[in-house]
Amino acid sequence: MKYVLPLLLIAVGLAMGIAGIVHGEADDSPGLQLLGVLLVLATVVLGVRTARRSG
Repeated sequence: MKYVLPLLLIAVGLAMGIAGIVHGEADDSPGLQLLGVLLVLATVVLGVRTARRSG
């Protein structure tokens, strides 16, 4: 049960990053795509760090 909140936050972060990438591609905006990629990478890094710290 203690893993529900971190998993939910990771899922929301990934969804927002992917949405940023998709909308940046549709709007032809490289800045929005970059922000989406950075958000996805940061979410993955923080998710892995949290998983490793939890044991």
